Amino acid sequence: MSGPTLVIELAEPLSAAALREFRALMVGLSSHFDEKRPGFFDVNVPAERLGVEDGRTEDWRKPFPLPLLGRTGSDEELKALVGFNPQREDRRRPFLVYLMGPDVGDEGVFEAEHADQPEVEAVLGFRPTHAVNVSACCNRDIDHVVTALLTAAVMDVIGGVANVELLDGQELVVADLPGVSGIAHDCMALGTADFLRAWVGHPAFRLVK
Repeated sequence: MSGPTLVIELAEPLSAAALREFRALMVGLSSHFDEKRPGFFDVNVPAERLGVEDGRTEDWRKPFPLPLLGRTGSDEELKALVGFNPQREDRRRPFLVYLMGPDVGDEGVFEAEHADQPEVEAVLGFRPTHAVNVSACCNRDIDHVVTALLTAAVMDVIGGVANVELLDGQELVVADLPGVSGIAHDCMALGTADFLRAWVGHPAFRLVK
């Protein structure tokens, strides 16, 4: 990928119902949608659909309103997301968002990314059985923001723990953010969707390409 990637670690395979909700979310957020296989989505996600203004200057690192994407147990939010008109706007923020692991696809990628990670597993409290990669195909500043917010939106639907690779020195910044479960190897932050949203709002926010 030419842009940043975030990983959602899962403690168990996605149920059929969770996979349907995952797909419905991606359809609703996307102006272009192509499902390569169940759980593998080639999409364009306009920043505006995640509550972010696209087209900011290079000096964009300041707080801004974030979307209310938390799940409450009802389907009203999901219906609102799916209700977007896919022709209304298209800022061409291309992403590959895909479930991987045993019996779903990309098993080799999953095994390579999760080989010998006892420190990560200790922070997680479980050994991941599957994961979702959220990979941006562009590397502008706005793509880093959308990657984090899109990952948080997916977590609202399917659960899991975000695994965020850190740049040098960022571990000192993110350690006290809400929703952080812990830091592994001094270069990986693990946490909730709330952590991702708090990290996006921080002046030092930047993902690893």
